[in-house]
Amino acid sequence: MTEEELRRQLVELKIEHDDLDAAIRALASQPVHDTLQLQRLKRKKLALKDAIARIHDRLTPDIIA
Repeated sequence: MTEEELRRQLVELKIEHDDLDAAIRALASQPVHDTLQLQRLKRKKLALKDAIARIHDRLTPDIIA
């Protein structure tokens, strides 16, 4: 992947992560909520966070101190 493609994917993943965060907050704020669904959303959010970190690491050059 080119750097531009990685940056585009990074933006898309961040948007999806933010959307999931909003969905989790909305679901958790309900008095009666589906705990299993909430766990699935949190797990997916964590996977997105990991994917974002991997792409960010690929875009950030290693600096030898």
